[in-house]
Amino acid sequence: MVCLSGGKDSYTLLHMLLGLQRSAPAHFELVAVNLNQQQPGFPAHVLPDYLEELGVSYYVVNRDTWSVVKSRIPEGKTACGLCSRLRRGALYAFAEQIGATRIALGHHQDDIVETLFLNMFYGARLAAMPPKLRSDDGRNLVIRPLAYCREKDIAAFSALMNFPIIPCTLCGSQENLQRQNIKAMLAEWDTSHPGRIESIFNAMQSIAPSQMADSNLFDFASLEIDRSTPRPTWEHAGNQIVQQGGPSGEQGAGESDRIALHCIDAMEQASQPAAEACGKSSAHGAPVQACQAE
Repeated sequence: MVCLSGGKDSYTLLHMLLGLQRSAPAHFELVAVNLNQQQPGFPAHVLPDYLEELGVSYYVVNRDTWSVVKSRIPEGKTACGLCSRLRRGALYAFAEQIGATRIALGHHQDDIVETLFLNMFYGARLAAMPPKLRSDDGRNLVIRPLAYCREKDIAAFSALMNFPIIPCTLCGSQENLQRQNIKAMLAEWDTSHPGRIESIFNAMQSIAPSQMADSNLFDFASLEIDRSTPRPTWEHAGNQIVQQGGPSGEQGAGESDRIALHCIDAMEQASQPAAEACGKSSAHGAPVQACQAE
């Protein structure tokens, strides 16, 4: 089930999947679904006309979510969040109704990176939108085939194909200020540091839980040291300088002993006592305890 809104992303998604349907070794069926939310001025004929000409099976689901949004969102406030949730609920239910096993959405790489930073900056959590997602109730699988595509490439393809674009601002609502700020930040990065958006997306695919701080993902509490084997020789351990001192009142108070420790041989002869291998002691006869460099 390909969710078609009439924007550049969903048109590109449909055409990409149609191409895959012809060439991929796996067989799958496609059906386009548009949710007409009864927004004022919505050109209801555009998508059916286009899909008929393309020869693609489709459904148009008419559900008045617009009235619900208007009744709950004060005038002048951004309605995108509630509108999106209502749309998602309607599409999930319809996918079950027609027996669709996958719901394909048109989110691209820029959308995913934006969502990552929105959640970090305003939600204090690391989360974005995965390329494949099972819904919370387990009843639907969502796929995002454009997850590895940049928005600028999709825009160029859309312009080349001359898709009959339906603007997403018919309702008069604008993106909230938070998302606008994130978009502006990423656009500046993309200009001053080309490739940074791709690097961030790649980092989302290479997460090291032990290097983060979430104890639900990694068991930090049970970490223990393991010195059961000899420490490997460190090539830069020679000629290490160690200063040894003590608290006030003890022998050597007020002065530090500078000791040149030649530890390479000590680590190669791990079976010998460290002090014997180094052949060194402090000026006051105290045995050296630090022949191994960290």
